[in-house]
Amino acid sequence: MAVHDITTPAAGSSTSLRRGRRHRGERVIEAFLVVAALVSIATTVGIIVALLQPTLRFFQEVSLVEFFTSTSWTPTFADKHYGVLPLVVATILTTLIAIAVAIPLGVGAAIYLAEYASDRTRRAVKPVLEILAGIPTVVYGFFALFALNPILQKYWPGNEKPGFFNVMVAGIVMGIMIVPTIASLSEDAMSAVPRSLREGAYALASSKMQVATRVVFPAAISGIIASFVLGISRALGETMIVTIAAGLSSDKVIWNPIEAAATMTAYIANVASGDIPVDSIDYTTVFAVGSLLFVMTFALNVLSIRLVRKFREVYE
Repeated sequence: MAVHDITTPAAGSSTSLRRGRRHRGERVIEAFLVVAALVSIATTVGIIVALLQPTLRFFQEVSLVEFFTSTSWTPTFADKHYGVLPLVVATILTTLIAIAVAIPLGVGAAIYLAEYASDRTRRAVKPVLEILAGIPTVVYGFFALFALNPILQKYWPGNEKPGFFNVMVAGIVMGIMIVPTIASLSEDAMSAVPRSLREGAYALASSKMQVATRVVFPAAISGIIASFVLGISRALGETMIVTIAAGLSSDKVIWNPIEAAATMTAYIANVASGDIPVDSIDYTTVFAVGSLLFVMTFALNVLSIRLVRKFREVYE
């Protein structure tokens, strides 16, 4: 009885000490997470503040009507026009080509890795696929210009061939660049689908393809949509590929993908690295275009959140 009285408080003290250390560790982690969230918010606010003043100065000189309706963008020419439509159309056209390439390849790779590949194959293939995401985009740009574009010019049907700079080759290579993003996130979403759903489908004599496309894919649709939006956002903000491969023509709206055209990011990169005076109206065009790109990306993310919440499935 005496031994029990001596050892019990010691054991209780040791347990309390471990609990105290664990609680302190949790509070430290919680504080770090709060700081990380605040840094993200502060960064977003800083971007808005940095863009706001020059953008307002630009619109004091240029009307919103001209900016959004004029079909010529030539702020660095002698005959100046400030219609952003050529940049917007080129950006959207390049992004559409990119997602037309990336979504089928990315989803196909995700379905194979999640449903068909063995564990050994998955462990080998997925890291190799994700290597594409680590390649510098400037390398993709030169690959598009000097490796893929000659093939495109040689085999393009019809008499009109793609030019040395064109939107098509930039969009194709940009799609290849974002395949790992879509494939990896979609595969993670599909792998998170409970095994019981697959087993129930197999019990009803469903084939592997039916299980993958009619059970797993709908169940993981929220994560797959999130991967699409992330890929599209990266395509919208891509700079080096379009700067190198798509060209810098912005004097008119381009609808033909085999012609050269400047995207919003390409224009920003080109003008920001030039010798335009900082206090000039031409320099503030960079901030006006950047603000519009920020708004487009923000609207896309808001839409993605709504879609993810709408299609989200919760399994217990």
